[in-house]
Amino acid sequence: MKVGFIGLGNVGGKLAGSLLRNNFDLTVRDLDKNITKSFANLGAKVANSAKELAEQVDLIITCLPSPQICAEVMEADDGVINGLSANKIWLEMSTTDEAEVKRIGKKVLDKHAIPLDGPVSGGCHRAATGNIAIFVGGDRKAFDKILSVLTVMCRKVLHTGEIGTATILKVITNYLASVHLVALGEAWTIARKSNLDLDKTYKGIAISSGNSFVHETESQVILNGSYNINFTMDLVLKDTGLFNDLAKKLGTKLEISPKIVEIFKEGKKTYGSRAWSSMIVKRMEDLHNIDFRAEGYPAELVDNELEEKGYEI
Repeated sequence: MKVGFIGLGNVGGKLAGSLLRNNFDLTVRDLDKNITKSFANLGAKVANSAKELAEQVDLIITCLPSPQICAEVMEADDGVINGLSANKIWLEMSTTDEAEVKRIGKKVLDKHAIPLDGPVSGGCHRAATGNIAIFVGGDRKAFDKILSVLTVMCRKVLHTGEIGTATILKVITNYLASVHLVALGEAWTIARKSNLDLDKTYKGIAISSGNSFVHETESQVILNGSYNINFTMDLVLKDTGLFNDLAKKLGTKLEISPKIVEIFKEGKKTYGSRAWSSMIVKRMEDLHNIDFRAEGYPAELVDNELEEKGYEI
């Protein structure tokens, strides 16, 4: 199967790298010529447009920063849709809006091609080793057809149902991660002001009912002081905004979600849109004139698990 990958950013570049590392026939497209050159040096082909890429491959993957950018890449005159033909598959791996992925999916179907949504979850460090998880919504036969591709990029693969269901599930999980991160800021504040040993606090939370994936990962770079989680404030606001918009669409009043959006808007205003999202806890550090530092924690997360072929769960 010939695979095309559009969007070689923090996550997309690592996912595409897994395909290249596992000897897939890969064509790439990104606005950053230095990135595409590095992929070309490793054996990938480089397309001059999204349309050209779609014409040359069987599976087109998009992994882009926002629904607006994805719409442009898909619908422009030299975009993916104008390069589609019968039985080609489009896999949207961006975190996007359910209605938007369905809207563009209808245009893909009009070309007799097949749309799937397939957002990933688990952190950039796991994307680098193919150990991240993926949710996939859409036609089951198309899912089965590309499963060999999915299991190279991702460790655990879940087919969620019809198109759009994977996107909704990803928005939910990202919302939960944002809640956990804000809560950790308050938890670290109480630990620090109580003069607890922060290394022992980290270990204690990790073995307790208060543990979370966010604590196990993001607390490490918080304790280091780098905050480098390879995910930024503006992306959190995009994701929490999608969650809030979904709630409004469903006529569901929420209590915690609006407060989380408010807190991250304040974090973006204070530290900048491209500040690491883990810096949201710095609000507590600055407010109380304290820091959450401990020795022996990494400046950036590295996945130490061996790369393994993925599987459907």
